[in-house]
Amino acid sequence: MRPARAYALVSFLVWLPVGLYSAPLVLLLLGRGFDLTAVAALGVAYGITVVVLELPTGGLADVLGRRAVLVAAAVANLVAFGILGLATTVAPLVVSAILRGVGRALSSGPAEAWFVDAVHAADGPDTDLTPGLAKGATASSAALGIGVIAGGALPVVVGDLGGVTALALPVLLGAVFEVVLLVVVLLALPEPPRPRTTARTVLAGVPATIRTGLRLGLRDPVLARIMIAMGALGVALASIELLTPNWLALLTGDPASAGLAYGIVAAVGFAADGLGAATGPRAAHRLGSSRRAASFGFAVAAAALVGLAALSGLSGVAGIVAAGLAYCVCFFGLGVAIAPMGDMLHGRVTAGERATVISVQSLTLQLVGAGGSVGLGWVAGRYGVAPSFVIAGALLAGGAAALINAAREARGQRVVQAA
Repeated sequence: MRPARAYALVSFLVWLPVGLYSAPLVLLLLGRGFDLTAVAALGVAYGITVVVLELPTGGLADVLGRRAVLVAAAVANLVAFGILGLATTVAPLVVSAILRGVGRALSSGPAEAWFVDAVHAADGPDTDLTPGLAKGATASSAALGIGVIAGGALPVVVGDLGGVTALALPVLLGAVFEVVLLVVVLLALPEPPRPRTTARTVLAGVPATIRTGLRLGLRDPVLARIMIAMGALGVALASIELLTPNWLALLTGDPASAGLAYGIVAAVGFAADGLGAATGPRAAHRLGSSRRAASFGFAVAAAALVGLAALSGLSGVAGIVAAGLAYCVCFFGLGVAIAPMGDMLHGRVTAGERATVISVQSLTLQLVGAGGSVGLGWVAGRYGVAPSFVIAGALLAGGAAALINAAREARGQRVVQAA
């Protein structure tokens, strides 16, 4: 199997279980007698685990190998989903949340790093990465969209099955797909032999790799600007996730209807994101460079968020339709930027720190997004959603400016070496 197809397949299988369990998760836990505070606490346990392990697991992938870490991610998620689907008490559900966080951190970066390594080894370091990266991003978006829809529909269509509650079925189906992922990783992601390592070597190598990745992310002019853009993206995504459901509730006047509307809008947004990701390589070709395509995508998303602010005065069906259109345009623009940004990043790193730098990028998005959500939530509570969307759009526009100027800072040099 060619690297791009293998990468797309693995990306699909990584994100499909996430889509499946995210749809029924809150309702499943509420149905087992937990209140919203307990559900939120489980979410905090998951989030803290991801943040704490993001960089160490990236370093682990650079030291031990991509395939070994992806196998560990599949195993962690398999156990986590099994517990989540069957447990009814707090302690095992906390274990499940932590294991899901471990699985998420372990799966952040190794597949993409494997793909780039494989392409560089086969075709050379100057090969255009955007088509393959776009396939992976499109597959991820498709998996999330299909998973959310299937996870919401399966309990209704099938109902309780063999003593398993209907809402647990998507979670347990996610565990089945983790087994499929495990098999695919073992069969479709070959890696060249690595030097034998000991526990002492790993313990020494991972911190050193993390330091190198952090130093690159802060000092390399292109990577630093990518991190600025990722921070802006984190705030924008946080604003959408935080503010859109509440806004739709105001538009519909009914929380239940708002939940359905947001589910539909989110699924369509995933489709738009996938379409944008598929368009990214063509945009890079037409605009002449990856940095221009990435900047264009951010600019489109920024304009869409400002449009959301302008449309916030609408009500009823018109408001919902307008919000959905702006939402789709925003995610289309962000999808366009994914592969070109990946091409920019991989042009600045070597195989030895590739997964770590991807983890630095992911951590930047999460941490800045978390801080931004608090600030924008305060703004929305005090002044309404429109100013928050304008601020998020302005930050994305700043990200677009950072990306368009990245090549000027680096004088267009690529520093990548063959894997």
